Amino acid sequence: MLQELLEGAGRSIVFGGIGIGLMALGFVLIDMLTPGKLRHLIWTERNPNASMLLAANQLGIALIVFTSIWTTYDSFGQGVASTALFGVLGIAIMGLAFLVLDWMTPGKLGEVICTPDYHGGALVSAASHFGAALIVCACIA
Repeated sequence: MLQELLEGAGRSIVFGGIGIGLMALGFVLIDMLTPGKLRHLIWTERNPNASMLLAANQLGIALIVFTSIWTTYDSFGQGVASTALFGVLGIAIMGLAFLVLDWMTPGKLGEVICTPDYHGGALVSAASHFGAALIVCACIA
């Protein structure tokens, strides 16, 4: 029983590390897609648009990681590989969704995200990121 408990704790540490790493990668993606420094926009300027987009991105990545762990293979190694693969794939698809939405809408979406006042385009972009994550989750299950 103690061995199972320790094994579960070890798996939690590994999957937690992968999840945090993927969420950090998602942060970098949003930072690259928007002008300026994301840290400054959110924590100094308290920009609601950038905050909403990053929150949707982080929740989407966490959902992908959750789904991958929940449906993991019997093999721990396959589960780790699946989580990492689907996480990176999800981040790439979210980035593509941002670029497609940017192409379909007037102006530059990154600039809309950086405006200091709430902009509905940020909500649409956030929904696009979260929707992309849900698509990846459906492919995992």
